[in-house]
Amino acid sequence: MGSTKRNMEQFGLNVDVDHPQFVTALARGFSILRCFEYGEQYLGNRDIAARTGLPKPTVSRLTFTLSSLGYLSYSPSLEKYALGIGVLALGHAFMKGNGVVDIARPLMRELAEYTQSAVMLAVPDGMRMVLLEVCQGDPMFQMKLEAGSRVQHGSTALGRAHLAASPPESFERNLAEIERECEPALWKKVRAGILRARHDYEQYGFCFSLGDWNPDVFAIGVPMVAADRSRILAFNCSGRVSVMSRDKLIHDFGPKLVALRNTVYDRTAGRF
Repeated sequence: MGSTKRNMEQFGLNVDVDHPQFVTALARGFSILRCFEYGEQYLGNRDIAARTGLPKPTVSRLTFTLSSLGYLSYSPSLEKYALGIGVLALGHAFMKGNGVVDIARPLMRELAEYTQSAVMLAVPDGMRMVLLEVCQGDPMFQMKLEAGSRVQHGSTALGRAHLAASPPESFERNLAEIERECEPALWKKVRAGILRARHDYEQYGFCFSLGDWNPDVFAIGVPMVAADRSRILAFNCSGRVSVMSRDKLIHDFGPKLVALRNTVYDRTAGRF
């Protein structure tokens, strides 16, 4: 039937599959839904089997079940599956049930216009950060990202902000996951950037990604930790190198991003 632990690890998920409450069949079904990357419409059973590590007969049964429930949509002409309306309903329920985006959006727009950059809010999903909101402030330099996009953990300001605020046990586990998926030749540089981000967060209250994710982009990130410490979101401010000098990030944009985070935290009472 395939290794469920390996299936989860392929998506960067730290899951105790041996826990007596863990339902393997359900986990396999959700691993199929996670196969669909942003902007990707159709996948066949063969594609899904390759991405999940599940045997093709198992995939066939699960995709049939998910399509019957409306979480996948089947195209007979292509003999492939797309995400179904049931997933959209869940996504809308999540956004409507979480007011943090509505609270943050006007503040993010204001900061984006002031900094002439893109200001983003993201939530971790395995070893990726999923964008919940993007406000573009530079008409001449539009980041090709929008809500729903997924970005890397180790090299982006958003991912580093999440890692910087993670407790030691989670941080070490996430670091091991990032190393597992990183190209060996790049790992030394990626690791150094992550460790430096934790130090910068302690020193400045935010962390940097100065051309590490995109050589044309400088960015800062700041985490927002829930009051019960069950969740960490992250804000960033990301723009052209010519606009986002390190000095300006440290003395102007960075403190303003921290103030934005603090305002959102206060207005949500730390519950998001």
